[in-house]
Amino acid sequence: MVYIWLLSGLYMGWSLGANDPSYIFGTAILTKMIRHRTTVILLCLFAVIGAVCQGAPGMRTLSSITEQSFMSAFITAFVAASTILLMVKLRLPASTSQAMLGAIIGIGLVNGNPDLSRVPMVVSSWLLTPVGCIIITLILYPVCKKIFTGLRLNIFQQDSVLRWGLILVGCYGAYSLGANNIANVTGVYSDLIGVDMAIWIGIISVCIGDITFNKQVVPKILGKQLVRLDGFSAFITVIAMAIVMQIYAVIGIPVSAGQAIIGGMLGIGIIKGAKGIDVKRLVNIVLGWITTPAIACIMSFILYFLIKTCVGDFTAGHSLVH
Repeated sequence: MVYIWLLSGLYMGWSLGANDPSYIFGTAILTKMIRHRTTVILLCLFAVIGAVCQGAPGMRTLSSITEQSFMSAFITAFVAASTILLMVKLRLPASTSQAMLGAIIGIGLVNGNPDLSRVPMVVSSWLLTPVGCIIITLILYPVCKKIFTGLRLNIFQQDSVLRWGLILVGCYGAYSLGANNIANVTGVYSDLIGVDMAIWIGIISVCIGDITFNKQVVPKILGKQLVRLDGFSAFITVIAMAIVMQIYAVIGIPVSAGQAIIGGMLGIGIIKGAKGIDVKRLVNIVLGWITTPAIACIMSFILYFLIKTCVGDFTAGHSLVH
């Protein structure tokens, strides 16, 4: 019966798996440099490795903000996923990391025991993630471009090198995604079912999302880019995203793959003279980043307060960890 409360976490993982791999392999798929079936295998393999090797610190960060029961964890993940859906309906970009943090804080306010000591560091990452990717992109692009040009390859050799380059950085990006974002999926359950079980349940749901729905999402995600990416630009952008996400995985702060990739795109746009940046979409992105955590916090507070007041939290004190 207890496992029913994990369903919203599984849904969150499925949603992340359906969307975020598009940032890693999307351009390679649309340019037909890599088959979608190949990217699914690579994503699942390296995301699992990343989650198992480096997923625990982020789990501990999210679980430390407030004490969770199975009911409150279910509501947290459900509200975070619902907030993402609402923002999509409003055509505003949203971050899973922001939605999850907002929902956790709402639960903590109801419990009256939120530990906000690490929240400033998490919130600062919402700015530092895209900024870090911009800086890395500005450094890597000219260096890699010079190396690539210096190889003096013909067009067929260029395609081959670029294809293998996209595969390698895609594997690194998948590793970083698993290491960093698994906490957003089942981190709120980690004190209840154990970190190891939370990691495995979360990463399996992410892989299922990638297998079942990512192919339909790729053209939608890539069709709304701030900057149109060619194969080489995508190569640089994914490296920047993976580096920043892994750094934050080590620190123990889950960040948004979407925010990271947007930073990389802005870096490419700056290099190309900022002419290709969609300013209107950039404004919508910033608006989405501001409203997402606020909406999630309010929704989780109201929902959990009403349920706790009316029927009580009958799952409090239950845990699978002994």
